[in-house]
Amino acid sequence: MSNTLQGIAAHGRQVLPTLILALLAALLAQAATLPLPWMIGPLFAVAGARMAGWRLSAPRGGRQAGQWAIGAALGLYFSPSVVAELTHHAPLVVGAAVASLVLGVACAWITLKLARVDAPTAFFAALPGGASEMATLAERWGGAVDRIAAAHALRVMMVVSLVPLALTVAGAHGTDAYAPLAREVDPQRIPLLIAASLVGVCIFKVLRIANAWVLGPLLGVGVVSAMAIPLSALPAWVINGGQLLIGCSLGSRFSREFFHAAPRFMAVAALSALLSIALGFALALAMAQFADVPLATLALATAPGGVAEMCITAKVLQLGVPLITACHVLRVTVLTLGAQRAFIAFRKLVG
Repeated sequence: MSNTLQGIAAHGRQVLPTLILALLAALLAQAATLPLPWMIGPLFAVAGARMAGWRLSAPRGGRQAGQWAIGAALGLYFSPSVVAELTHHAPLVVGAAVASLVLGVACAWITLKLARVDAPTAFFAALPGGASEMATLAERWGGAVDRIAAAHALRVMMVVSLVPLALTVAGAHGTDAYAPLAREVDPQRIPLLIAASLVGVCIFKVLRIANAWVLGPLLGVGVVSAMAIPLSALPAWVINGGQLLIGCSLGSRFSREFFHAAPRFMAVAALSALLSIALGFALALAMAQFADVPLATLALATAPGGVAEMCITAKVLQLGVPLITACHVLRVTVLTLGAQRAFIAFRKLVG
């Protein structure tokens, strides 16, 4: 018991300075008018401090709490009219998801040739799916789980840093015709919002579906919103706090040894991440020729980032939140379900 208490106390001594540093970084990023200040500020501050040797840790369960806040906030956008309009864009959503698998295979081939690693490690490190899901699948095929997890952490960090900044510099802000069904905080309706979100989490947990803490609240609140049942909006501090917790979680994945463990592989992983961003934008350009959707919205919909990170970017920049959310949710689903079959084909292709 004493060892357990000592462990909790030691963890707490690392969590408190992490949260203080993250809060200061978020406020500074906000003052500097950076995009996504409540996520990017903590991410870079915590990652930089850890790589400098500071003993920092994200709070346990913090990422899940942050994902819950983001998922619940996104669910409020799915009003009956928005759901009806999304059916009109179904071919675009499906096409973007399938294309992400093809682009991931292309990045895997380049990773295999340049990084000098085995096929499972190259393939599952380059596929832009969930880090935990890709690492689990790779383990079944003998891939290097530690390198795969590191590659995904680096990819998400680069996407979260570069894509919002590029869209902001390009002036892509405030073009969203969609708005959440609930815009005001109503204390009497917050319990219904929380209950709906937690029911969604429970459904995903029982079905053992990944990303339960972001997709569950999205489903639960989205269904209630689609039924036109009045809900409360989330307070701004809850959404900002959710971004801060996600930023802390992402930043805490980095350490002083992060880039020293396998420098060649990490360099290639960074190149692969840049290539996946470029290919995603090329896909957005191609889709813009056929779809009546702003290019900025399509660029974010095809960006190879995490579901929570890309969807909160859409919310902050007001860029087609429901469409972007649908694209990323389906992308992760397609990648998770199709990864094994795609890997078998990939392994045969590369010999």
